[in-house]
Amino acid sequence: MIELRAVTSTITIIMPPKNLLLCFDAFGTLFKPKAPVPQQYAEVAKSLGLGGFSNDDVAASFKLAFKRESTENPNYGKATGLGAEKWWANIITNTFTPLIADSKQEMPQDLVPKLQQRFWGNEGYSLHPDVSPLIKRLRAAHRAAESKIVIGVITNSDDRVPDILTSLGLKVNRLRYGEKPTAPPVPSDDHDIDFTVLSYDVGYEKPAIQIFAAAEEVLQSKIDGEARHIDRDMGGEWRQIYVGDDYEKDIVGAVDAGWNAVLIDRETTRGRKEVSWLDPKTPGDLNNEFKSCKAVGFGSLAKFAEWLPVSK
Repeated sequence: MIELRAVTSTITIIMPPKNLLLCFDAFGTLFKPKAPVPQQYAEVAKSLGLGGFSNDDVAASFKLAFKRESTENPNYGKATGLGAEKWWANIITNTFTPLIADSKQEMPQDLVPKLQQRFWGNEGYSLHPDVSPLIKRLRAAHRAAESKIVIGVITNSDDRVPDILTSLGLKVNRLRYGEKPTAPPVPSDDHDIDFTVLSYDVGYEKPAIQIFAAAEEVLQSKIDGEARHIDRDMGGEWRQIYVGDDYEKDIVGAVDAGWNAVLIDRETTRGRKEVSWLDPKTPGDLNNEFKSCKAVGFGSLAKFAEWLPVSK
């Protein structure tokens, strides 16, 4: 396993030669459902002629179907060879079967493919508006400082996430954990997201430290690949920061793995006692905050961006 030491100096996170591995959670942090998932399930089902149930009925049935499928076919079906597509087909079928069991309704043939298509892209999800500005600011600041940044996604998910992010307008490198970088590699500035680490591929879910170690391995393979093909130094120290919206899975997991962490909680205006809440403070040097605590919190990625230097 590759070990990457965290930076402990007082230099800001984007100044050379201090480089940054910045990874994001996906669902909730980068994108969200356009409407609650049970509501969308119910809307599609009713558009195909099903009825006699409420959004709450669908939510309760979905929860049971999800729990059952996760037990019988762990890791989105990969553990048993079922695969993610069939896994989600089972959940959709098992969500609606008990809701129409006492009626004469039949399951529409289009229900499963329509719902799978919806939640494979921008029909079911929307990108948070503060995502793209943050990424552009990060890329520009690191170019100006002549330091390196690699942006990844670490998520408890199946293999849909890269396609979802692409459909939402982000430029996503197809590099995933378990795959080798392309030769020659595509420069990071050509992408918004340089790689994805999926629990589907790793076999572990956050907060397990193994999924964060997988991201470190991808970074090392990227460094090695670019060193062979590009006449520049990708080595040196790398600070590792993880950004997510779930305290237990994202923040605790990242800190336990030796990373710094940023909690994004869009639901609160009062802050979170578990982290150093920076929204009320005057924006300053984020690295100074990390010297006294391992995790900080913001109400949005836009607030987080205020603590990042602006390129000149």
